[in-house]
Amino acid sequence: MATQAAAASFNGNLKKAVAGIKRINLDGLRWRVFDAKGQVLGRLASQISTVLQAKDKPTYCPNRDDGDICIVLNAKDIGITGRKLTDKIYHWHTGYVGHLKERTLKDQMAKDPTEVIRKAVLRMLPSNNLRDDRDRKLRIFEGNEHPFGDKPLEPFVMPPRTVREMRPRARRAMIRAQKKAEQAENGGTEVKKGKKRTPPSPQVAA
Repeated sequence: MATQAAAASFNGNLKKAVAGIKRINLDGLRWRVFDAKGQVLGRLASQISTVLQAKDKPTYCPNRDDGDICIVLNAKDIGITGRKLTDKIYHWHTGYVGHLKERTLKDQMAKDPTEVIRKAVLRMLPSNNLRDDRDRKLRIFEGNEHPFGDKPLEPFVMPPRTVREMRPRARRAMIRAQKKAEQAENGGTEVKKGKKRTPPSPQVAA
């Protein structure tokens, strides 16, 4: 009854959302929820692939599929760094002669942002017989709504990002830039402190 109520409140494609869920052995698996809003695509995909492979469990075994169910929300608000929106291109072939297709990441985000995360995660998984089973455990949605509200959901907390310490040369350049900005704000009225030159004394002829 609870499952039907949760499915009824879902406004998306229910058939696609629950496709293949009956083929998964759910005994002992957790339902992990990832919020993609504001997250970097690659860092989020690496964490999802770790959970799908059960590498976060002490019972990890590479030839067993013990990964948890991963539900990704707010796929349309994923963060893209650099120039990947225009420079990253997806290629595929239809099978006909000369039908090599391509699509930029920007166009793919406008068409279906869930496929962007799915492709990023699947390409981080090993290409073996367990790949399709792990793909079934990945459920991605564009917004906050999903039909699994009756399940014991556990929000996944992203680990803090470790920023490398700034190199000495870069730190010195940053300090010089800050000093120049402060001098520009003050209107350049500050006088550089230095040794005061004394004029040379005139020599008296003998």
